[in-house]
Amino acid sequence: MIKEYLSKMKGGAKSPPSVGLTEVLWSWAGSLAGIALCAFLSAQYFEPGDLTLLIGSFGASAVLVYGAIKSPLAQPRNLIGGHIISGLVGVACYKLFGGTVWVAASLGVSLAIAAMLVTKTLHPPGGATALIAVIGGKKIHDLGFLYAFVPAGLGALILLIVALLVNNLARNRRYPEYWL
Repeated sequence: MIKEYLSKMKGGAKSPPSVGLTEVLWSWAGSLAGIALCAFLSAQYFEPGDLTLLIGSFGASAVLVYGAIKSPLAQPRNLIGGHIISGLVGVACYKLFGGTVWVAASLGVSLAIAAMLVTKTLHPPGGATALIAVIGGKKIHDLGFLYAFVPAGLGALILLIVALLVNNLARNRRYPEYWL
């Protein structure tokens, strides 16, 4: 029984094929534009008003929506829904259990995963969005449930708009695969 269990860890699938230089350049251009736009808007308009439009989980979202555009995890429903739902769950966990950070953090991430699975919005960076709601510090905590919408939802929407524009410029790229 243990041998069978451990044998699962060897894998068995073939490594994915490498991508061409054109694909790399389009992924680079999209991620550069998406993150730059969020960072610029954050610095110019949001941070002067004690808000932010840039959170760490957007780096992982950029990998998906510009580099893995065919993945179900990169589609608009998952991108937007995953961040907003996870943001709401993370804030709720902080408000209920924030006095014990390890409880709030672990419940925030695990409940966000469950909520994304139930709502068909699984987006792995959403786990980080929930975690940031718990460990993000005073500036994030002061946003309360607004955090789920700004920065999480609005930033994800900006990444989506840039993904729609950039990913469809190339003849051989198409994004999204589906909306809902």
